[in-house]
Amino acid sequence: MSTDVDADADAETPTITVYSDYVCPFCYLGRESLSRYQDTREDELEIDWHPFDLRSGKRNPDGSIDHSVDDGKDDAYYEQAKQNVRRLQEKYDVEMNLELATDIDSLPAQVASYYVKEHYPYETWLDFDESVFAALWREGRDIGDTEVLVELAEEAGVDGDEVRSALADDALRAEVRERFTEAQQVGVTGVPTFAYDGYAARGAVPPEHLERLVEGV
Repeated sequence: MSTDVDADADAETPTITVYSDYVCPFCYLGRESLSRYQDTREDELEIDWHPFDLRSGKRNPDGSIDHSVDDGKDDAYYEQAKQNVRRLQEKYDVEMNLELATDIDSLPAQVASYYVKEHYPYETWLDFDESVFAALWREGRDIGDTEVLVELAEEAGVDGDEVRSALADDALRAEVRERFTEAQQVGVTGVPTFAYDGYAARGAVPPEHLERLVEGV
C-alpha cells in the first residue's frame, strides 16, 4: 500500500523504517521476519526504528495506563490474537513463552530505546532493542521495570546510570510521546509497520513480502 511514511535512507547503507511497540507480539514476529530477509541480502539493511504506543488512548496525563478504559478489545478479540500469534510462531519457528503482554507497560522500554538510539552507535541500539524483545517474549520479564532495562542496557554496552536518568527525564518522555503522535500523523495506524521509499507494509508479513517492499521484486 502507498503511504506518506518513508525511510530516511543513508547514502551508503539502505534503511528500512520500522514502527513498533515492544508489547506487540506481531512486532516481535515481524522483526524475526525482517531478520530473515536481511540475512538473504548481500548488502546491509539497517533499521530506522520509530516508537509507537498501542495504548496511547488509555494513558492518563502522567503516562500511566488506565486499564478501565474500554478500547473495544473483548475476550474474543484476544483469543483471535492468540491464535494468530500461534500460527505465525509456528510459521516462522520463533521461540516465544508469551502470546500476549496485556499487563506490561512498554513506555519505559521505548523511552530507554529512544535514548540509546539517539546517543549510541546503531549496533549498540540494535543489541539493546533485540534484548528488550527477547526479555519480554522469550523470558517473560517485565520490560516496564527500570532495573530490568538497566540490566539489558548494560549488557548492550550502555551506561546503566544514563538509562536511569533517561527514564526519570520528563522532557525525554514527552519527546517520545511526540514521536507517537508524529507516527499517527504520517499515517501509521497499527504496528508493526515497515516503510521504504514511500511505500509501507503493515503486520508480521513474511520475508518475501519485505523483499518486494524494498527491492520491488
